[in-house]
Amino acid sequence: MISLTIDITLRQDAFTLDVSESASVEVLGLFGPSGSGKTSLLEAVAGLRHPDRGAIKVGDRDLYSSTLQINLPSRERRIGYVPQDALLFPHLDVKANILYGTSGHLGTAKALAYAETVDLLELGSLVARRVQKLSGGEKQRVAIARALMIRPALLLLDEPLAGVDRERRDRILPYLMRIRKQLHVPLVYVTHDADELTAIADRVLKLEAGRVVASGPPSAMWPAATR
Repeated sequence: MISLTIDITLRQDAFTLDVSESASVEVLGLFGPSGSGKTSLLEAVAGLRHPDRGAIKVGDRDLYSSTLQINLPSRERRIGYVPQDALLFPHLDVKANILYGTSGHLGTAKALAYAETVDLLELGSLVARRVQKLSGGEKQRVAIARALMIRPALLLLDEPLAGVDRERRDRILPYLMRIRKQLHVPLVYVTHDADELTAIADRVLKLEAGRVVASGPPSAMWPAATR
Protein backbone atom coordinates (compact mmCIF):
# COMPACT_ATOMS: atom_id res chain seq x y z
CA MET A 1 0.00 0.00 0.00
CA ILE A 2 1.21 3.49 -0.81
CA SER A 3 -0.06 7.02 -0.31
CA LEU A 4 -0.73 8.80 -3.58
CA THR A 5 -1.53 12.49 -3.93
CA ILE A 6 -2.59 13.97 -7.26
CA ASP A 7 -3.64 17.61 -7.14
CA ILE A 8 -3.11 19.08 -10.59
CA THR A 9 -4.48 21.23 -13.36
CA LEU A 10 -3.29 20.27 -16.83
CA ARG A 11 -4.48 22.11 -19.94
CA GLN A 12 -4.29 20.60 -23.41
CA ASP A 13 -5.77 22.85 -26.07
CA ALA A 14 -9.50 23.07 -25.23
CA PHE A 15 -9.34 20.23 -22.67
CA THR A 16 -8.55 20.77 -18.98
CA LEU A 17 -7.75 17.99 -16.53
CA ASP A 18 -8.45 19.16 -12.99
CA VAL A 19 -8.00 16.48 -10.32
CA SER A 20 -7.48 16.73 -6.57
CA GLU A 21 -7.34 13.34 -4.84
CA SER A 22 -5.31 11.72 -2.08
CA ALA A 23 -5.56 8.06 -1.08
CA SER A 24 -3.60 5.20 0.46
CA VAL A 25 -4.18 2.23 -1.82
CA GLU A 26 -2.79 -0.98 -3.28
CA VAL A 27 -4.71 -0.58 -6.53
CA LEU A 28 -6.29 2.69 -7.63
CA GLY A 29 -8.68 2.32 -10.55
CA LEU A 30 -9.40 5.04 -13.11
CA PHE A 31 -12.72 4.65 -14.89
CA GLY A 32 -14.59 6.77 -17.40
CA PRO A 33 -15.42 7.29 -21.07
CA SER A 34 -12.83 7.90 -23.78
CA GLY A 35 -11.56 11.46 -23.60
CA SER A 36 -12.26 11.84 -19.88
CA GLY A 37 -8.57 12.32 -19.02
CA LYS A 38 -7.53 8.88 -17.75
CA THR A 39 -4.44 8.52 -19.93
CA SER A 40 -3.47 12.18 -19.46
CA LEU A 41 -3.55 11.59 -15.70
CA LEU A 42 -1.29 8.53 -16.01
CA GLU A 43 1.12 10.43 -18.23
CA ALA A 44 1.29 13.31 -15.74
CA VAL A 45 2.20 10.87 -12.95
CA ALA A 46 4.80 9.22 -15.22
CA GLY A 47 6.36 12.59 -16.09
CA LEU A 48 5.37 12.47 -19.76
CA ARG A 49 3.01 15.46 -19.47
CA HIS A 50 3.65 18.56 -17.40
CA PRO A 51 0.80 20.05 -15.35
CA ASP A 52 0.21 23.79 -15.25
CA ARG A 53 0.04 23.74 -11.46
CA GLY A 54 -0.30 21.49 -8.45
CA ALA A 55 1.48 18.53 -6.90
CA ILE A 56 2.07 14.81 -7.45
CA LYS A 57 3.42 12.80 -4.56
CA VAL A 58 4.05 9.05 -4.28
CA GLY A 59 4.74 7.94 -0.75
CA ASP A 60 7.00 10.58 0.75
CA ARG A 61 8.52 11.58 -2.63
CA ASP A 62 7.50 14.76 -4.42
CA LEU A 63 7.48 13.98 -8.14
CA TYR A 64 6.00 17.32 -9.11
CA SER A 65 5.26 20.49 -7.17
CA SER A 66 4.65 23.86 -8.73
CA THR A 67 5.03 25.44 -5.29
CA LEU A 68 8.36 23.75 -4.53
CA GLN A 69 9.49 24.02 -8.17
CA ILE A 70 10.01 20.25 -8.42
CA ASN A 71 9.46 18.35 -11.66
CA LEU A 72 11.43 15.12 -11.69
CA PRO A 73 12.19 13.72 -15.15
CA SER A 74 10.41 10.45 -15.89
CA ARG A 75 13.62 8.40 -15.61
CA GLU A 76 14.05 9.52 -11.99
CA ARG A 77 10.48 8.86 -10.83
CA ARG A 78 10.73 5.06 -10.43
CA ILE A 79 7.41 4.72 -12.20
CA GLY A 80 6.68 1.70 -14.38
CA TYR A 81 4.33 2.59 -17.22
CA VAL A 82 2.60 0.13 -19.55
CA PRO A 83 0.67 2.00 -22.27
CA GLN A 84 -2.38 0.55 -23.98
CA ASP A 85 -0.27 -0.53 -26.96
CA ALA A 86 2.43 -2.74 -25.47
CA LEU A 87 5.08 -1.18 -27.79
CA LEU A 88 7.33 -4.23 -27.82
CA PHE A 89 10.28 -4.36 -30.22
CA PRO A 90 9.51 -6.87 -33.01
CA HIS A 91 13.20 -7.41 -33.89
CA LEU A 92 13.99 -8.60 -30.33
CA ASP A 93 13.04 -11.77 -28.52
CA VAL A 94 11.04 -11.78 -25.30
CA LYS A 95 14.11 -11.77 -23.02
CA ALA A 96 15.65 -8.79 -24.82
CA ASN A 97 12.35 -6.92 -24.64
CA ILE A 98 12.12 -7.52 -20.89
CA LEU A 99 15.69 -6.32 -20.37
CA TYR A 100 15.40 -3.36 -22.75
CA GLY A 101 16.34 -0.09 -21.08
CA THR A 102 18.53 -1.75 -18.47
CA SER A 103 22.31 -1.75 -18.83
CA GLY A 104 23.90 -4.54 -20.82
CA HIS A 105 25.56 -6.10 -17.76
CA LEU A 106 23.24 -8.57 -16.04
CA GLY A 107 24.62 -8.28 -12.49
CA THR A 108 23.48 -10.39 -9.57
CA ALA A 109 20.67 -8.09 -8.41
CA LYS A 110 19.33 -7.66 -11.94
CA ALA A 111 19.60 -11.39 -12.67
CA LEU A 112 17.55 -12.10 -9.54
CA ALA A 113 14.98 -9.46 -10.52
CA TYR A 114 14.76 -10.92 -14.02
CA ALA A 115 14.34 -14.48 -12.75
CA GLU A 116 11.71 -13.42 -10.21
CA THR A 117 9.75 -11.42 -12.77
CA VAL A 118 9.81 -14.17 -15.41
CA ASP A 119 8.68 -16.69 -12.80
CA LEU A 120 5.96 -14.41 -11.43
CA LEU A 121 4.44 -13.82 -14.87
CA GLU A 122 5.12 -17.40 -16.08
CA LEU A 123 7.16 -16.29 -19.09
CA GLY A 124 9.92 -18.90 -18.84
CA SER A 125 8.76 -20.88 -21.86
CA LEU A 126 8.55 -17.72 -23.99
CA VAL A 127 11.87 -15.94 -23.38
CA ALA A 128 13.48 -17.09 -26.66
CA ARG A 129 10.39 -16.39 -28.75
CA ARG A 130 9.96 -13.41 -31.08
CA VAL A 131 7.13 -11.10 -30.12
CA GLN A 132 5.34 -11.69 -33.45
CA LYS A 133 4.68 -15.22 -32.20
CA LEU A 134 2.95 -14.06 -29.02
CA SER A 135 -0.76 -13.74 -28.29
CA GLY A 136 -2.20 -10.42 -27.15
CA GLY A 137 -2.21 -11.56 -23.54
CA GLU A 138 1.38 -12.80 -23.74
CA LYS A 139 2.51 -9.46 -25.17
CA GLN A 140 0.88 -7.64 -22.27
CA ARG A 141 2.66 -9.88 -19.76
CA VAL A 142 5.99 -9.14 -21.46
CA ALA A 143 5.30 -5.40 -21.38
CA ILE A 144 4.45 -5.62 -17.68
CA ALA A 145 7.63 -7.64 -17.02
CA ARG A 146 9.71 -4.95 -18.75
CA ALA A 147 8.14 -2.25 -16.56
CA LEU A 148 8.79 -4.30 -13.43
CA MET A 149 12.52 -4.64 -14.16
CA ILE A 150 13.18 -1.18 -12.69
CA ARG A 151 11.51 -2.34 -9.45
CA PRO A 152 9.10 0.61 -9.61
CA ALA A 153 7.58 2.37 -6.64
CA LEU A 154 4.33 2.49 -8.64
CA LEU A 155 3.09 0.66 -11.75
CA LEU A 156 0.75 2.43 -14.19
CA LEU A 157 -1.38 0.23 -16.45
CA ASP A 158 -3.38 1.85 -19.25
CA GLU A 159 -6.15 -0.55 -20.27
CA PRO A 160 -3.83 -3.57 -20.19
CA LEU A 161 -6.61 -5.99 -21.15
CA ALA A 162 -8.39 -3.87 -23.78
CA GLY A 163 -7.36 -6.09 -26.69
CA VAL A 164 -7.72 -9.37 -24.82
CA ASP A 165 -10.78 -11.62 -24.92
CA ARG A 166 -12.63 -12.40 -21.69
CA GLU A 167 -11.11 -15.87 -21.28
CA ARG A 168 -7.55 -14.54 -21.51
CA ARG A 169 -8.49 -11.56 -19.34
CA ASP A 170 -9.54 -13.95 -16.60
CA ARG A 171 -6.13 -15.64 -16.90
CA ILE A 172 -4.14 -12.39 -16.75
CA LEU A 173 -5.90 -10.74 -13.80
CA PRO A 174 -4.37 -13.21 -11.32
CA TYR A 175 -0.89 -12.18 -12.51
CA LEU A 176 -1.70 -8.58 -11.65
CA MET A 177 -2.90 -9.67 -8.23
CA ARG A 178 0.44 -11.43 -7.73
CA ILE A 179 2.34 -8.24 -8.53
CA ARG A 180 0.69 -6.33 -5.72
CA LYS A 181 0.84 -9.20 -3.24
CA GLN A 182 4.29 -10.70 -3.93
CA LEU A 183 6.26 -7.68 -5.13
CA HIS A 184 4.27 -5.16 -3.04
CA VAL A 185 4.07 -2.85 -6.05
CA PRO A 186 0.95 -0.64 -5.97
CA LEU A 187 -0.94 -0.12 -9.23
CA VAL A 188 -2.88 2.62 -10.96
CA TYR A 189 -5.16 0.75 -13.33
CA VAL A 190 -7.15 2.27 -16.20
CA THR A 191 -10.04 0.39 -17.79
CA HIS A 192 -13.52 0.77 -19.26
CA ASP A 193 -14.52 -2.52 -17.62
CA ALA A 194 -16.21 -2.27 -14.23
CA ASP A 195 -15.76 -6.01 -13.64
CA GLU A 196 -11.96 -5.66 -13.88
CA LEU A 197 -11.93 -2.92 -11.26
CA THR A 198 -14.30 -4.86 -9.03
CA ALA A 199 -11.83 -7.78 -9.17
CA ILE A 200 -8.60 -5.85 -8.58
CA ALA A 201 -9.06 -2.28 -7.27
CA ASP A 202 -9.61 -1.12 -3.70
CA ARG A 203 -10.52 2.44 -4.75
CA VAL A 204 -11.90 3.87 -7.99
CA LEU A 205 -11.96 7.38 -9.43
CA LYS A 206 -14.59 7.97 -12.10
CA LEU A 207 -13.59 10.74 -14.52
CA GLU A 208 -15.75 12.71 -16.91
CA ALA A 209 -14.53 15.65 -19.00
CA GLY A 210 -11.35 15.98 -16.95
CA ARG A 211 -13.03 15.97 -13.53
CA VAL A 212 -13.51 13.33 -10.83
CA VAL A 213 -17.28 12.90 -10.59
CA ALA A 214 -17.28 9.96 -8.14
CA SER A 215 -14.81 8.07 -5.99
CA GLY A 216 -14.87 5.18 -3.57
CA PRO A 217 -14.45 1.41 -3.31
CA PRO A 218 -15.80 -0.67 -6.23
CA SER A 219 -18.59 -1.99 -4.02
CA ALA A 220 -19.89 1.56 -3.61
CA MET A 221 -19.42 2.47 -7.27
CA TRP A 222 -21.15 -0.62 -8.65
CA PRO A 223 -23.47 -2.26 -6.10
CA ALA A 224 -24.08 -5.90 -6.95
CA ALA A 225 -27.74 -5.24 -7.65
CA THR A 226 -26.96 -2.82 -10.47
CA ARG A 227 -24.07 -4.62 -12.19
